[in-house]
Amino acid sequence: MTSTTDFASSTRNAARPWVRWVIIAAIAAVLIVGPLILPEFANQTAARIGVFAVAVLGLNVVMGYAGQVSLGQIFFVGLGAYVTAYGVTQDWNIIVVFALACILPGVVGLIVALAASRLGGLAIAMVTIALPIVGVPLAKRLSEFTGGSQGISARFSAAPEWTGLYNDQWQLYIVILITAIVFLLTRNLVHGKFGRAMAIVKSNEAVAASMGISPYWYKVLAFTIASIIGGVAGFMYMVVVQYTSPETMSFGHSISLLAAMVIGGAGSIVGSLLGGAYYVLVPQLTNLINPSMTALFQGIILLAILFLLPGGLASIPRAVRRLTRRSSGSGRPSGPAGAESDPPSHPSPQEKRHNT
Repeated sequence: MTSTTDFASSTRNAARPWVRWVIIAAIAAVLIVGPLILPEFANQTAARIGVFAVAVLGLNVVMGYAGQVSLGQIFFVGLGAYVTAYGVTQDWNIIVVFALACILPGVVGLIVALAASRLGGLAIAMVTIALPIVGVPLAKRLSEFTGGSQGISARFSAAPEWTGLYNDQWQLYIVILITAIVFLLTRNLVHGKFGRAMAIVKSNEAVAASMGISPYWYKVLAFTIASIIGGVAGFMYMVVVQYTSPETMSFGHSISLLAAMVIGGAGSIVGSLLGGAYYVLVPQLTNLINPSMTALFQGIILLAILFLLPGGLASIPRAVRRLTRRSSGSGRPSGPAGAESDPPSHPSPQEKRHNT
């Protein structure tokens, strides 16, 4: 019986790499063919999901994996969008624009992290809350660079003629490429040495310090990386929307981004993608039902997810496996005539003496 079980287990383990590669190939085929056959609205919606999936991913790095409280991730998304828009209007090279959209939010995030990472709990939350609160009036005041309250537009993502693609198809391909690279790099980061160190810092800073891991510097690095990812999301936002205004970095959007991370799954790469889908799709669906009750519906959905799936939507497979184990365990037969249910009886000393 044991040899049969071991053989089945080894067969499953041998088949898993093939299954994984088949799944990857199927996903790649869908991503390549999908933009060509989907209607324009579907392509635009999918592109927005990619944009905010990357934004949620950045928030997941600093909150889900590093355990810091950050309520200002949307500020870095807006900053990346503004840097992109200004660079495009100045006719800068698009590669330079992309680099600056990553570097400037990263520098700002580093400066904030150097001060905020020494704090904890409510204090660091208040520092990050200040980012979007200060960012909105600052964007309105710096009208020479931001367009003021009217915002700024930048059209630079039209499909080249040699591609034969429509604009929505070309934009979605750009978003897919950047999103795939960012998700792959982040996955390697959080599953590597850096990710293991962040997990130790998140669970117990004293233990991390005793192991030679600096909680302060790992928090700074996590916040800086999240800021850079936010800048990438801002660049992608301009690729798709081609317009930004102070409203982009408002505090309300920051809370919605946080809710998307919680619903998708904190500390989960897949959860970031699900969170991006929630951020884009749920407001559209609630608006179709009743636009005046959008906030109420979103609040109900958030509470329902927190009660039913504390780990977010990404924990659904784990919850299903747990329920399957429980059902299979409760329905397992107890053996013929209750042989396994009753413990084996041992002869008493008197019976032993009598047998002797």
